[in-house]
Amino acid sequence: MSENTVAKLAELVGTPTEKLLSQMADAGLSQKTAQDAVSESEKATLLAHLKKSHGGDGAVDPARVTMTRKTNTTLKMGGGRGGKTVNVEVRKKRTYVRRDEPVAGEPVAGEPGAGTPEAAAPMIEEVAAAPVVEPVVEPVVEPVVEKAPEPVAEVAPAPEPEPVVAAEPVAPAKPAAPKVPRTEIKMDDLDRLAAARRASRERREAEALESEQRRKKKAEDEVRAKAAAAAKAAANAQAAAAKPAAAPAAAPSPDSGRADRTRRLRPDAAPANNDRFAKKRGPGGGRNQRGKQDDRRRTGKKLKGGQAVAEMSQANQFQAPTAPIVREVTVSGPITPGEIAQQMAVKSGEVIKTLMKMGTMCTINQAIDEDTAELVIEEMGHVIKRVAENQIEEAIVSEVQYDQSKSATRAPVVTVMGHVDHGKTSLLDRIRKTRVTAGEAGGITQHIGAYHVDTPNGMVTFIDTPGHAAFTAMRARGAEVTDIVILVVAADDGVMPQTEEAVQHARAGNVPLVVAVNKMDKEQADPDRVKNELAQRNVIPEAWGGDTQFVHVSATTGEGVEQLLEAVLLQAELMELNAVAEGPATGTVVESRLDKGRGPVATVLVQQGTLRKGDVLLAGDQVGKVRALIDENGKQILEAGPSMPVEVLGLAGTPNAGDNFLVAESERKAREVAEFRRDRAKEQEQRRQQAAKLDQMFANMGADEVQVLNIVLKTDVRGTLEALNGQIEKLSTEEVKVNVISSGVGGITESDANLALSAGAIVVGFNVRADNASRKIIEREDMDLRYYSVIYDIIDDIKQAMSGMLSPELREEIVGIAEVRDVFNSPKFGQVAGCMVVEGTVYRQKRIRVLRDNIVVYEGELESLRRFKDDVQEVRNNMECGIAVKAYNDVKPGDKIEVFDTKEFARTL
Repeated sequence: MSENTVAKLAELVGTPTEKLLSQMADAGLSQKTAQDAVSESEKATLLAHLKKSHGGDGAVDPARVTMTRKTNTTLKMGGGRGGKTVNVEVRKKRTYVRRDEPVAGEPVAGEPGAGTPEAAAPMIEEVAAAPVVEPVVEPVVEPVVEKAPEPVAEVAPAPEPEPVVAAEPVAPAKPAAPKVPRTEIKMDDLDRLAAARRASRERREAEALESEQRRKKKAEDEVRAKAAAAAKAAANAQAAAAKPAAAPAAAPSPDSGRADRTRRLRPDAAPANNDRFAKKRGPGGGRNQRGKQDDRRRTGKKLKGGQAVAEMSQANQFQAPTAPIVREVTVSGPITPGEIAQQMAVKSGEVIKTLMKMGTMCTINQAIDEDTAELVIEEMGHVIKRVAENQIEEAIVSEVQYDQSKSATRAPVVTVMGHVDHGKTSLLDRIRKTRVTAGEAGGITQHIGAYHVDTPNGMVTFIDTPGHAAFTAMRARGAEVTDIVILVVAADDGVMPQTEEAVQHARAGNVPLVVAVNKMDKEQADPDRVKNELAQRNVIPEAWGGDTQFVHVSATTGEGVEQLLEAVLLQAELMELNAVAEGPATGTVVESRLDKGRGPVATVLVQQGTLRKGDVLLAGDQVGKVRALIDENGKQILEAGPSMPVEVLGLAGTPNAGDNFLVAESERKAREVAEFRRDRAKEQEQRRQQAAKLDQMFANMGADEVQVLNIVLKTDVRGTLEALNGQIEKLSTEEVKVNVISSGVGGITESDANLALSAGAIVVGFNVRADNASRKIIEREDMDLRYYSVIYDIIDDIKQAMSGMLSPELREEIVGIAEVRDVFNSPKFGQVAGCMVVEGTVYRQKRIRVLRDNIVVYEGELESLRRFKDDVQEVRNNMECGIAVKAYNDVKPGDKIEVFDTKEFARTL
């Protein structure tokens, strides 16, 4: 055996030479360089040192040894010059593990010979794995294929020292064991192997159980079939015995069943005798019962199984109904014949035929009313079931219930109303200590604002409404959601139209009034005048024996503001306002708009319950999950209780101002209700448009064509859009009609520009702007785009545009009168009247009338106008002339020839 060196030992165990020399120095060995020789005893000493350093007992025989062997081979793939050479490297790993318990016949520790290699060798179990070879083409990289070890014995891994120096037990007299590199058996591999074995064992057991069940079932079927066949054979035998001429049937031989089974399983098997049909014939050459069964089996007739098979076949056949089927048809509003036929399971033509017999002509998709549908359904023998059209909507509304025993006092909701420029917003600014009017266009409020104020006596929610005549709907909506109305009247201006309208809204909503006589700091202030004018409208002050509180205030100086708040809180205390804070929120949408950065934003007023972030909100025909709640100061809050106005983010669109909202438990049901409301609104709009078309058609019969001014209107908030639509509709006249073909909330988009281009409409934006795409279309097509921030300007400009579309007014002006003094006959012109111009000027090119006794007898033109022998264009007052009237020869002395001119004058609305 060749001499081992440190370098060879390091290469054998797979450890760097420097590390091995360091370990040998720690073990007290004398090797210093890689070329120093290493004896077997020194190997044993090093191994004992390493085991002791890793917590072992110093024994030379390891409990676990892993060895790796590597072999390199070359394969040639393909023949000829085009073949490729592949280098293959095979690594083999083997692990030897000492058993924990000695095997019979092995020496036990402590006995003689227990520490020898001969005793240690049987205690080591080889855990080997078959090599895996993976070739790689030579020009790329020589592959290194490692074989994952497949353990033979499930042995828990034990901790090992980093290097394993000796791969074989040391024995003084015998050669060392073969050298193998070490490897590790991981617990994951053992678990996977055990799981695979368990799964395979369970699969085999399941297959065996299933096979056993199939065998038992097959045996039971055969027994059942034999019993049925025996019963049928006995019945046939009794029937044959009852006949006097019947011949006894030949008894089947014991081997007949076996031969028949053989023929079924092996068609090529030879029959029991030479006559293959002998067993199917009776003594007289006829067919016996077994032969008939076989023939019927070949013809497809199933007799096997007896009566059960017959009953199953009969059950699978189509059974015609013995009585007409009466179905229940659900009707929830107008319904089409196609829908009725589908619920009754008949053809649509049958329903249409029944309608025609009843005298109603209808198509398959034409809706009929509920009463007609009921007559058709009963005529065809079915039952109608009427369902409320808004059943889904009522169901989701009825889910919101409140425990009134938990109600508590809530803050009052106060609406500030009055005429424009009477100081409503300024007074609210003084209360809130803000400056809102400074940011309003034109110094007037054009949106509904909702705010809450904390006072020493409690919280008060204020709603500010516009005072312009266009915002009547806003004021009505403010009166609907409010508890108390503060009527602001300027002391220097008195009661105005919008003031009287606000009183009417408050009276209609049965809402108490608190009158704030504003602008008391002015010299022209006359509060008694305000009291007298309001008393005439049934608003009696408390000082005069009425029930309305009058407070003198000044928004500029702050005079009387505290008294006004005290009056409001006193009125709220008398009303005993209560609400339930627990439960899902319900309330009213005060305003909505489309924000460019945040999407649809709705200002809502919570009236019952608590609105929280994340709730599913159903507002009108819009639904969404609340993403954020923002108060009037722009701060995000987590929840809003009763009488709290907040801005809600997360709706799919902008709901209409004044719509009710609620928090739904199921988002799916909320979306169904929203879709139902949208469909209902669409149907109502279509019906309204159809009725308007018919009315317009009858109104225009026999009339001249009406001019139409088309408008595409976009606003910033829903309330302003509603107000503008109402005002624009009022501007239509008999000659010019204003048609808002499209309106919405948000900026002017490309679709709006294209719609205006196709309809020839003007584009109006109120506090909104057009985006780049729409602006390019408008500039390219030279369309009319107008921006506004004050509602007055929109109405005035639309009036001017309508006035320009009116046909001009024609007016006649008499420019001259000539009196006929004598009549002459001219061979060229016929009768010529010698006249004296008594008034104005007579023109040659203008039209004339011939008056006799101040009655018009002719209207036409001049054929000739002469002054002596010269043709002239005009003759002035007090001058003589000769006039020839074209196509009229009955001029007499004393007649007057009136010359007039027709002028056009523009009309205005």
